[in-house]
Amino acid sequence: MDGNLNFEHKYEELIVSAEEHLKGLLNEVFHHTNQERAVVVYDTGCLLSTILAYGYKRCLPDAVFIDFAAKTSDEILEILNSLQPSDFVALVQSTSFRLNDFRMRIELFKRKIKVIEHPHLSRMSDDEAPHYIDSLAYDSVYYRGVGHTLKEKIDTAPSGVLDTGGELLVYGSPFESAKLNIGDYSQMTNVGGQFPLGEVFTEAQDLRAVNGRVKIFSFGDVTYKLNYPKTPITLTIVEGQVVECENSTPEFDQILSNIRRDEGGVVWMRELGLGLNRAFTKTRTVADTGTYERMCGVHLSLGAKHGIYGKPGFKRRDGRYHVDVFADTHSFTLGDEVVYRDGAWVINYK
Repeated sequence: MDGNLNFEHKYEELIVSAEEHLKGLLNEVFHHTNQERAVVVYDTGCLLSTILAYGYKRCLPDAVFIDFAAKTSDEILEILNSLQPSDFVALVQSTSFRLNDFRMRIELFKRKIKVIEHPHLSRMSDDEAPHYIDSLAYDSVYYRGVGHTLKEKIDTAPSGVLDTGGELLVYGSPFESAKLNIGDYSQMTNVGGQFPLGEVFTEAQDLRAVNGRVKIFSFGDVTYKLNYPKTPITLTIVEGQVVECENSTPEFDQILSNIRRDEGGVVWMRELGLGLNRAFTKTRTVADTGTYERMCGVHLSLGAKHGIYGKPGFKRRDGRYHVDVFADTHSFTLGDEVVYRDGAWVINYK
């Protein structure tokens, strides 16, 4: 990657911050050393992708850097095909890279190559770049401590209650075994994935045991960007399905209409996502839904699609929608224990 002194000077503070956080991820999450090869595939289609490319250049001066727009698919594949297990690839994408039938992250994982993917960076504004860069900071004690402790509590909890300012959504069922996205790949087949990190997710074992009301302050719209209604939308859930909606907006009505049209006339609520990333809050946000779902709080999904957990009566091919909605969470309780309150996880961990 050719240096641009004017760009580096203008954005030096952000590049330094990106360098610091990426170096932490390379060391603590990927355990990358100079004994392994590294390849960074990037584009300069937006400010954030360019800053991350410079950050990687400073962290990995000996890596092979591929400007996606300047190489043919065959040239890129030739370089990627030369890699060995435990080598490292970073994908820094304003949108999402495509190489014919070569699904980059999936194919690299099959060959035991470590992958960090930063997709859809252009969905975020220049003003949001510092928020995204901050979200890459890795506090291993916090992420692994809270993550593993939450999983233990979820996996043994008989029930749960989500309080969104007096509106209670009651999970009257145990939960599915929780999955972790906390940068600990010691028990996993693949090393890496889509970043930033910071999520524990599950769903009720019995979806029909979820009942009550929940206020949401934001949701992912049809462009996969966050939409913020002026007044929180309140959903009424009966036996795991959305049956009423107060203070809706045309954009949210469109989401519900699409789901009902394509999924048998009903809107299921499935995922219970517990975000850990303290760089994102209710007011410190980024536009990309897939990034923001790591925010320190609770999000839910609307639609039948949640391929991690199979359920009787749910065929994976039939579920078309998984729309993230963000709860205006005051507290979240597992069993008799409050685990989240006032914007933070309040559990003891080691």
